[in-house]
Amino acid sequence: MQYRRLGHSGLQVSQLSLGSWVTYHNQVDTGAAREMLAAAMDAGVNFFDNAEVYAGGKSETVMGEAFKALKWPRLNYIVSTKFFWGIDREGLAINRRDTLNRKYLSQAIDGSLQRMGLDFIDLVYCHRSDPNTPIEETVWAMNDMITSGKALYWGTSEWSAADIRIAWDIADRRNLHKPIVEQPQYNLFHRNRVEQEYAALYDDLGLGLTTWSPLASGLLTGKYRNGVPVDSRATLAGMEFLADELTDAAKNAAVIKLEGIANELGCTLGQLAIAWASRNPRVSTVITGASKMSQLKENLAAIAVLPKLTAELMARIDQISAPLAN
Repeated sequence: MQYRRLGHSGLQVSQLSLGSWVTYHNQVDTGAAREMLAAAMDAGVNFFDNAEVYAGGKSETVMGEAFKALKWPRLNYIVSTKFFWGIDREGLAINRRDTLNRKYLSQAIDGSLQRMGLDFIDLVYCHRSDPNTPIEETVWAMNDMITSGKALYWGTSEWSAADIRIAWDIADRRNLHKPIVEQPQYNLFHRNRVEQEYAALYDDLGLGLTTWSPLASGLLTGKYRNGVPVDSRATLAGMEFLADELTDAAKNAAVIKLEGIANELGCTLGQLAIAWASRNPRVSTVITGASKMSQLKENLAAIAVLPKLTAELMARIDQISAPLAN
């Protein structure tokens, strides 16, 4: 496992990391989480991603219970969470959902710390941008979260390049803690934001990336070429919206062609997709997910594929996937 600096910060993250979206609580209980976290750490993974909204807070609870059981030295691992959607979305919860206002953020961090059983969280993201809250208010709230010792770094997830620059400029003018990282989706079929929209931010602001969905929610494993399998992610409650994308005929036809390249390399299609995302030098870490140990081990084995991705192979991959990417 190699390690990369998170943008221009001094924090070093493993080039592959482990996330909990969809899986923790829904598919992975505390015991399974403990085993997979331990296996990931043994493979060199030091970054573990979560979010307040995942499983309504229960994903944080599962991860926190696993950390407690593992008894790792706190300096050995990096954990993140994300705020915006909220957990309580009923009745008078108007200031606790779909917002980045100061009231919500100042209380949301306390809830995450309690659920995860931690004194601080290394990296906290604003999970989406909030058009109804001034960016300056959000920047101040995130700065205060850090100065209070509840978080060490902050960043954004799926923000526009324009809003990231505004937040950074506000922090720079006010001498506040700046956002150091963005967490966008990045895979063979979803790449324009990382490769084009953010291009000026890497050198100008020192922006780092912790990218998610390298397998395009499973599309890049080939499992959806004949429709939606009964045990797949697209059949889970609340995830039905993925079905149209996952069964897209043109993309599944491209997947078959990409599988030919994977076969040449002696790896799985999923390993090829993860290695491709990690090969981008702007990507600090690729967040992978797994609902069982076999998936985790397969994903982490993508490290061995990276040296095999020559310029010629990358050109062939782009010829197949780039025309279908957004």
